[in-house]
Amino acid sequence: MRIVAVIPARMGSSRFPGKPLAPLLGRPMIEHVVKRAAICGLLDAVVVATCDEEIRKGVAGFGATVVMTAASHERAGDRVAEAAEHFDAEIIVMIQGDEPMITPDMIEAAVAPLMLDPSIECVNLAHRIVDRAGYIDPNTIKVVTNIHGDALYFSRSPIPAIDFSAVDPPAVFKQVCVIPFRANFLREFARLAPTPLERAESIDMLRIVEHGRRVRIVETLVNTHSVDTPEDLRLVAELMRKDPLIV
Repeated sequence: MRIVAVIPARMGSSRFPGKPLAPLLGRPMIEHVVKRAAICGLLDAVVVATCDEEIRKGVAGFGATVVMTAASHERAGDRVAEAAEHFDAEIIVMIQGDEPMITPDMIEAAVAPLMLDPSIECVNLAHRIVDRAGYIDPNTIKVVTNIHGDALYFSRSPIPAIDFSAVDPPAVFKQVCVIPFRANFLREFARLAPTPLERAESIDMLRIVEHGRRVRIVETLVNTHSVDTPEDLRLVAELMRKDPLIV
């Protein structure tokens, strides 16, 4: 089974313009994502998908593979689907370019359900939120699931309603953007009409949920931090200085 990781990246982030090429410990942030993903033995290739010539040049500068895509994509999943038309694979793993603390174990955990259960078409990693700051942060995408582990809803708002001061509050999870698709479902995803809640929340996984399809959620115990703002980048730099996986 051929498995390819695709990292969507663009310069025009509203919260952090130029984010993929922002310097992180002496390298562009996206270089950390590419090289850490490439350590995973399950992956046959790692590809960056972008619409920006500046990113293409930057990625080519450290020897990675780049696929140019349309500038019109509003969702990362659509960009990844276009890039996936350039190669053959049974599983496409979308890894957001703002996840520089990604580990091979996280990729393996996300892909495992697809390899074990042919009925599963898409998987998201999720990590437990342990403090109120992460719970109320609109940059943190929260997810709630049904009893089978499939996503019920994703939101930038604090869901579900809980009291962190309670003795034993229920578990709350954030989306971690390591998202494997079966290749045929990724193509179908790109053909599905964008949905109202997807637009309202700016979360592409809601397109799947609103069309009545399943997204399996897998908990990861690896505590990473995505980069949404320059402040996040400074925090991640501090965390990664203690990280033995730096490559």
